Amino acid sequence: MRGQRSLLLGPARLCLRLLLLLGYRRRCPPLLRGLVQRWRYGKVCLRSLLYNSFGGSDTAVDAAFEPVYWLVDNVIRWFGVVFVVLVIVLTGSIVAIAYLCVLPLILRTYSVPRLCWHFFYSHWNLILIVFHYYQAITTPPGYPPQGRNDIATVSICKKCIYPKPARTHHCSICNRCVLKMDHHCPLSKLPTSLRPSFLSSVALALGALTVWHAVLISRGETSIERHINKKERRRLQAKGRVFRNPYNYGCLDNWKVFLGVDTGRHWLTRVLLPSSHLPHGNGMSWEPPPWVTAHSASVMAV
Repeated sequence: MRGQRSLLLGPARLCLRLLLLLGYRRRCPPLLRGLVQRWRYGKVCLRSLLYNSFGGSDTAVDAAFEPVYWLVDNVIRWFGVVFVVLVIVLTGSIVAIAYLCVLPLILRTYSVPRLCWHFFYSHWNLILIVFHYYQAITTPPGYPPQGRNDIATVSICKKCIYPKPARTHHCSICNRCVLKMDHHCPLSKLPTSLRPSFLSSVALALGALTVWHAVLISRGETSIERHINKKERRRLQAKGRVFRNPYNYGCLDNWKVFLGVDTGRHWLTRVLLPSSHLPHGNGMSWEPPPWVTAHSASVMAV
């Protein structure tokens, strides 16, 4: 089959080459010269239509996942509402079971000091969970301001066609760019990096997810930045260079930034007690870590 195809295409290619060679000569017939010029013009038009300076593997992946993006935009975004309702129902069921079934047993078996401690700790934890979960589902995640030209940006969002500050990424479910985007959490309908107090309140319930986020917080990374930094680390390693995260302030300082602890008393007022404080910083500009020297203080990030 391949032999027959080559036999058919071989003469055609030979004739085309002869026509192109004749087209270079001035003495060739005008009709032939016009055909050659139209052929070249057609190739230029085709290349101009297919040329894209932003093209590459990422563009091909975006095009291949376009059906998935449509599914996220039109179907999965409603899963957040379902998950929020389920969390409320689950929390209410646990409280009802604790009061109706567990509390009578505790009153009969526990000593008075142990009963007081159990009563204090359980209600303190319940208040933290309810308060911070309410804050998580009602507080906006933070968007780049519109119409301002004095904001330092690192790139242009391909979907919003608007400048993006450092650590800002587009959320397909919110259909907007989000400052310090981690990922869209269906449990709160907002990026999980917005309400750290909620995660700390239900740390035991989240289990492995809490451990994973604790590792990311200690490194000063979000879920998206981990993948980006991993690619950047490999790229620089191939060139014999070492990658360093420009937003890693050290383990303790990373936790302070995450929890919004600016002074010593904030460990009590913002971590151990219900607090509606905003995240650290304005989400658009980030101070360089101590290891960044003065001549490279202006760190850019993807």
